[in-house]
Amino acid sequence: MAVVIDTLNPPGNQRRPRHPEKQANPDSPILRKPEWLRVRAPGSAGYNATRDIVKGNGLVTVCEEAACPNIGECWSKSHATMMIMGEICTRACSFCNVTTGKPNVLDPTEPQRVADAVAKMGLKHVVITSVDRDDLADGGAAHFAAVVLAIRAASPGTTVEILTPDFLRKPLSAVHEVIDARPDVFNHNLETVPRLYLSIRPGARYYNSLRLLERVKERDPTQFTKSGIMVGLGEAKEEVMQVMDDMRSAGVDFITIGQYLQPTRKHAPIDRFVHPDEFKAYEEIAKAKGFLVVSASPLTRSSHHADEDFARLQAARRAKEAAA
Repeated sequence: MAVVIDTLNPPGNQRRPRHPEKQANPDSPILRKPEWLRVRAPGSAGYNATRDIVKGNGLVTVCEEAACPNIGECWSKSHATMMIMGEICTRACSFCNVTTGKPNVLDPTEPQRVADAVAKMGLKHVVITSVDRDDLADGGAAHFAAVVLAIRAASPGTTVEILTPDFLRKPLSAVHEVIDARPDVFNHNLETVPRLYLSIRPGARYYNSLRLLERVKERDPTQFTKSGIMVGLGEAKEEVMQVMDDMRSAGVDFITIGQYLQPTRKHAPIDRFVHPDEFKAYEEIAKAKGFLVVSASPLTRSSHHADEDFARLQAARRAKEAAA
């Protein structure tokens, strides 16, 4: 039987697949990347310094777990997206490189360790994301809120952006707890168009995710909301435009659109590489639909340039208010 290319080395040095649930999937070819998607391998002094802080605090980053192509650039600038609640996800999305399985119990020391790392790195803006924790009664909402509050205490000058799970089938009070921690940006990615959810994001529900973003604005209109999708999975342009309209109806301020990159042969295949000119067209369409900020490019990811984008969000809101 073919095994997933990406493997893990647990204690005892016994290699095991990162995605056991995908082993039965048929292999699909890894397409050669076009020139506009090639990036330099990481290894700068800044990259190494960030890596040492992350490892020294025993933290997990989505930069590593999701095999982000921008890790070299971001870590060289001391930007890292912290992934809380462990590195094992209860979902098995066909696009994602994060390990699937039974998660460990939550670590009560994690909020403070994350906060200490943020302070050591001197971050002006930090992005906190997590695995899905369907095994927890609140989906990990209280833990998310604790991390935000710990960062506020340890580094009061740092703005906080969260990229959350969907809290599907969790109490409304759980969602409220995260909103009430008052992050500066509340991000939840729709990931793809509704038609592709069954194959790409089978454990989620499109309209539940959309409603989550809407609830943030209902409870705290001052919080910025953000969401993103991948392209190159077989979606049509008209479907992407409909997702834009849905996001705007939910009050989303900031949209990100990036190229899907296939982690292994067992993951969802790439339908095509979207040309940079098409991303530029999506950017213009999204701006015309009223988003405060749009980031659309082959290498766009949710937390790429997040600090600079937050400054753009603030400036765009001030300009909008001044023009009203």
